[in-house]
Amino acid sequence: VQLVESGGGLVQAGASLRLACVASDRDHRRVAMGWFRQAPGKEREFVAALSWLAGMTLYADSVKDRFTISKDHAKNTLYLQMNSLTPNDTATYYCASGAIAVITTADEYDTWGQGTQVTVAS
Repeated sequence: VQLVESGGGLVQAGASLRLACVASDRDHRRVAMGWFRQAPGKEREFVAALSWLAGMTLYADSVKDRFTISKDHAKNTLYLQMNSLTPNDTATYYCASGAIAVITTADEYDTWGQGTQVTVAS
C-alpha cells in the first residue's frame, strides 16, 4: 500500500488547513491510521490517530480541541482538519498506517507517506 498526503501550505497564525491522505488499496486488515509531524531539529511526534473500522480517536494534548482526524471509507482517505494554527504547528506532517491498535508510537506503524509541509507564519 502507498500513502499520499496533500493539503499542506503556508498560512498565517489562526488559519485552518485540511490535510488528506489517500491509501492506494483497500486493506481489510487495516486497524488504525494516524498523523505524525516532524519539525526541523526535532523528533517525529504523534498528532492524532483513529480506528479505521470503529469510532475511536486519539489526540496529542498539544492539538486537542484544535485538530480533528476523520476518514472516508468510500474514498479510502484519512483527513486532518487543523484549526487555530500557530507557528508551533509548523512541521512536515506524515500519514501512517499499519498499527494493530490506535496508538501513539511511531514504530508501531509500518507504512508512511512522503509528508506534506505545513508552515504557519506569525
